[in-house]
Amino acid sequence: MFEIKTYPDFSWSLSRHKTLMHCARQYAHQYYTSHNGWLKNAEPLSKQAYRLKNLTNLEMFFGSIVHDLIENVIDNYLNTGWIPPEDELRGRIRTSLNEGFVDSTRRMEAWKQKPKKTTMFHEIYYGSSNQLPEGKVEKIKGRMQTTAGHFLNSRTMQELAYNENIEFLESEKFRILYVGRLKVFVVLDLLYKDTERNKWIIADWKTGKKSEEDPYQLALYALYLLENYEVDNLEDIIIRNEYLLEGEAVEHQLDHVTLEKVQELIGSSVERMTEYLESPVDNQPLPLEQFPQTNDERACRVCNFYELCFS
Repeated sequence: MFEIKTYPDFSWSLSRHKTLMHCARQYAHQYYTSHNGWLKNAEPLSKQAYRLKNLTNLEMFFGSIVHDLIENVIDNYLNTGWIPPEDELRGRIRTSLNEGFVDSTRRMEAWKQKPKKTTMFHEIYYGSSNQLPEGKVEKIKGRMQTTAGHFLNSRTMQELAYNENIEFLESEKFRILYVGRLKVFVVLDLLYKDTERNKWIIADWKTGKKSEEDPYQLALYALYLLENYEVDNLEDIIIRNEYLLEGEAVEHQLDHVTLEKVQELIGSSVERMTEYLESPVDNQPLPLEQFPQTNDERACRVCNFYELCFS
């Protein structure tokens, strides 16, 4: 049964770690100020922070659309054996983008009431007009033209379609990994097994550019796999980034040293997060003013919580 708690449960994720490293004040709003902001009797500040937490931007929205579309295509293919053509995929992406734009420009009140169920672009909310920046629109149009084709021709999709030895396992699910007693959240884009080669393959779809954090995310996937499946050797795990902008697949073979480094990162990150807690037992944060703001003014301009810091 759902229980209303004064403070949220403590957990760790790579995105949470990156937020704290970026700006402690943003971290406070994202994980503490916004807590319970969905409740009707919530404090005004919590409601406001919860709304702002659910802002998205054009690039993030495009990425979520593509991930949802890929999940739908793969699920449908596994049930029917049919893969839609590239033009249809582009059309579905375009329709979802247009729906997001309509939400952002015409449904402000609906977003205020149910921010998780209505789309609001950061560029519209903080912009001076109901128009998206022309440069961003052109960039997304370019991505839309290439992403669908690169997905259909990707190494992962080709394996699913033409390799008879593939055993599908799971996709796009929030999963919990325990490192000691710590709850760690991971999201696997796609997990399947090549039974002929006895290889476990984790595919991660990327709609943006390569990132320095990619290997850390991959190592978390491997830890999850080792904990939840009967994997004989670490060498049997193949972790693949599918970069849909470039149409490039990059495979990684992890070793135990890399996994140990990731576990060390989690440990040091948790220690730093604990420094911002009044009561670690309850996950009660320190007062907001003890979460310092970043000095990066450009980062503040694109932060969802800009209006809380610069009213």
